[in-house]
Amino acid sequence: MTTAVRVPRRTRQTRPGAPRRMRWLRLPRRRRLVNRQVAATTLLVASALVVTTGIVVEPVWVSPAALLFIILLGVFVLRLPGMILLAATVLGLMAAIALGDRAELEPGLLVVQVLGALSGVLFVRNRSRLGLQGAASDLMLVDLRDRLVAHGRIPPLPERWRVDSLVRSAYAEAFSGDFVVASRSQQGLLLEIVLVDVSGKGQEAGVRSLLLSGAFGGLLGAMPRESFLVAANNYLLAQNWSEGFATAVHLTVRLDTGQFWVSTAGHPPALHMHAGSGRIEMIDTTGGPALGVVNAPVFGVHTGQLEAGDTIMMYTDGLVEAPGADVDLGIDRLMGEAERVISTRTGGADAVVAGVRAGEGDDRALILVHRD
Repeated sequence: MTTAVRVPRRTRQTRPGAPRRMRWLRLPRRRRLVNRQVAATTLLVASALVVTTGIVVEPVWVSPAALLFIILLGVFVLRLPGMILLAATVLGLMAAIALGDRAELEPGLLVVQVLGALSGVLFVRNRSRLGLQGAASDLMLVDLRDRLVAHGRIPPLPERWRVDSLVRSAYAEAFSGDFVVASRSQQGLLLEIVLVDVSGKGQEAGVRSLLLSGAFGGLLGAMPRESFLVAANNYLLAQNWSEGFATAVHLTVRLDTGQFWVSTAGHPPALHMHAGSGRIEMIDTTGGPALGVVNAPVFGVHTGQLEAGDTIMMYTDGLVEAPGADVDLGIDRLMGEAERVISTRTGGADAVVAGVRAGEGDDRALILVHRD
C-alpha cells in the first residue's frame, strides 16, 4: 500500500521582491489607474506648495508664472477630479499670496492664472469623454485616424485597372466626414468601392466616420451588391444618432469584363468618362434617400460597361457646392477639370481637386476608377 504524498504547489515567485510586483499586477486595472492619479495629483499639489513657498521667500528667483506651468503639467497627466483639485489649490495659493504682505502680484498675472486654471479644467473635462488621459488620448486619436485611412485602402488590382482616391478634411483637420471603403470579392472578380459623406465636418464627424467605415467594411463583399445600401441604411437607423445620416455612392465593377453597377443614397451622381467618344455621362441612378433617414428605402441601380480608356468618377458635395452658387455649375466645373487632367494625362485625383479649387470649409473626396 502506497501513501500519497502531497507535493506543495510550485509558486511563481523566484526572486525577493517579486510578490510585491505581482500583487500590483494583480490589482484591477481601474484601481491601478486610480493609484496613479492619486500619486500624480499629490506630486503636482506638493509642487505647487513648493513653488508658492519659493515665491514668498525668494520672489526674485521664483516667478508666480511657475504655477501656470504646473497647471500645464496637470493637463497632460490628470483626469478631471485631480485637475479640479490642482486648479483649486493653485488658485487658493494665488489668493493667499495676493492677500499676504510677503509678495506682490500684479492684477494681470492673477487674471492669467485664473484663466489658465479654468481652461485646464475645461480641456480635461472635454478629454475625459474619451476615457483616457494625457498623451494616451493623443495617441488614440492618431490610431483612430490611421484606422480610418486603412479602411479606405484600395486592394491590389489586376493589370489594366487603376484606382486613384483622395480625401481631404475641412481646414486640414485630423478627421474627415468623407471616407472610402473598398473590397474585392468572388475570387477577386468583383471590386466594390463605397464613398460616404457623413453629416458634419472634421472632428465632429470623425467618430461617426470611424464607426461607419468599420461597419461598412464588414458589410461590403459579405452580401450581394444589391443588398449593401439597404443593410447600411438599417445599421445607421439602429444607431439612433441625433445627426445620424450619411450620403453614399456604391460602385461594383467586374474586373474581367468591365461591367459595372452604380447605386446612390442621397449622393451626387457619379460620372462616366467615355474614352471612345470623349463625352462625359452623368450616371442617373434615380438616387434613393440618404442613409439613416427612412425605413425600407429603394435604391436605383445603373448598369454600364467600362471600356478600355474609360473612367468612373465619384466625389462628395464638398467639391461641387459653394455658398450662393448653383450645384450644377460646380459639377460642370468638376467635369471640365477631370476631362482636362485625364485626357492630357497630367495627374490624378489630386490634380483634379487642385484644379477645381473648392473651398477649405468642407470635406472633399474624389475617386477615379480607370480601365487602361
